[in-house]
Amino acid sequence: MAVHNPADFTGKKILITGGTKGIGRVTAETFLAAGAEVTVCARSESESPIESGGRRAHFLSVDVRDADAVKEMVGTAAAAMGGLDVLINNAGGSPDADAATVSTRFVDKIVALNLLGPFYVAQAANAIMQQEAGGAIVNIGSVSAHDPQPGTAAYSAAKAGLLMLTKALALEWAPKVRVNHITTGLIRTEAAASVYGEDGGAAVTRTLPIGRMAVPSDIAGACLFLAGSLSSYVNGADIAVHGGGEYPARYLATHPEIG
Repeated sequence: MAVHNPADFTGKKILITGGTKGIGRVTAETFLAAGAEVTVCARSESESPIESGGRRAHFLSVDVRDADAVKEMVGTAAAAMGGLDVLINNAGGSPDADAATVSTRFVDKIVALNLLGPFYVAQAANAIMQQEAGGAIVNIGSVSAHDPQPGTAAYSAAKAGLLMLTKALALEWAPKVRVNHITTGLIRTEAAASVYGEDGGAAVTRTLPIGRMAVPSDIAGACLFLAGSLSSYVNGADIAVHGGGEYPARYLATHPEIG
């Protein structure tokens, strides 16, 4: 009797927002390697092809903050692939900004990118999945939703909203569509390197119980789990992929050998 490989996504159709670099790109490569057909979207195309396992990801240009453009993009992706089984809502991010002086335009853009955009894409994806065999949606969040840092007020509020949006959609769209959330911690990517200090992140790493920052493949693996059959009864969950979080400041203050 043949045994099903839960990591085999052959025939599955995957859409990844913000899929041209960092976490999104590695996640796309991971699903391609697992046999899936993958479409990535972003505002601009990657300089090099996204490919693995003899397959190459399709690309669609979109600003996820534009609800009408998002609806058209999701429809185009599903039509080109012949369906839609999984959405990875990865697009997001923000530079630090002083909440006392930041412009309303900045706040609007950050909330739109990190909260409204994921909702627009999820809504369009759900409309297709509900008419087909169902599917899975994974929202990529941040520890900022639980533990904000100075300079991240708008971003943290939006990410906290994304977590609650995940739980609300999980209630509304089940049983055909599962919606889950990943809380990511510090991730070593080219885009984030500048925020970890001149020592290449060595001091920051000492605050992490697991002894290293995450790399994009850590998040990609969690996406593979939440998108597949191993998590068929997981819905409305928040999976923490942050290496155990960070040591509390009071602990570091009394254990100088760590900090």
